Amino acid sequence: MSKHVARKRFGQNFLIDRQVIADIVNAVAPRRTDCVVEIGPGLGALTDPLLKRLDHLHVIEIDRDIIVRLQQRYSPDKLTIHQGDALTYDFAALNQGSTAGLKVVGNLPYNISTPLLFHLAGFAGHVIEMHFMLQKEVVERMVARPGTSDFGRLSVMLQYRFVMDWLLDVPPESFDPAPKVDSALVRLIPRPPEDLSARDETRFATLVSAAFAQRRKMLRNNLKGILAETSFEQLGIAPTARAEELSVDDYIRIANALH
Repeated sequence: MSKHVARKRFGQNFLIDRQVIADIVNAVAPRRTDCVVEIGPGLGALTDPLLKRLDHLHVIEIDRDIIVRLQQRYSPDKLTIHQGDALTYDFAALNQGSTAGLKVVGNLPYNISTPLLFHLAGFAGHVIEMHFMLQKEVVERMVARPGTSDFGRLSVMLQYRFVMDWLLDVPPESFDPAPKVDSALVRLIPRPPEDLSARDETRFATLVSAAFAQRRKMLRNNLKGILAETSFEQLGIAPTARAEELSVDDYIRIANALH
């Protein structure tokens, strides 16, 4: 087949650095019978080495041209191709009948990485761990500490649900075409259910979203109509504080008080 040209609308930047590929596969550490799903297999940079260590692999791919290439290259008994958009994919369906849980891996398209992370967080109960190549700036926000400019809604929502480790920095030349930004590999391990102490997770998510809606404003303004002025004092939180000054535990406390 002719050479595949990366498509901008799918955010395609194909991983070509063999050492980085080996580092990712070693981090995933797949065992033969693991249920592994790769998001956006592209030209198979991770697919090949993963299949050498697995009995079977699931991939989710939106690009029909790439799907044809994958079908020609791998037999269905080794590779199951799920055609569609990872942003709307039901990852729980892949875990039907299995008690072990999923391992999810991918070199994620930068243009959908944040909404995709929020989507995947909803399936944390079906997952053992996830390894993703992301824009370095996104990883900085994921693992940011309270009181820093990188700490935001993404930080709070993901840190509530996952333990995260920044594993590896990856330069632009590790990809083809080379992106204009640095990348990083991050591991996300779901926290056990007993650690998820928000009584109403929908209310918790709504609260966090409102708090960070206008970062420069004080919480008393952003949470107007949600949290009474007197409640700030009862919770030991300054109404003049800004959203990034509160910890994940602070947001859990507020959400539980509202509940």
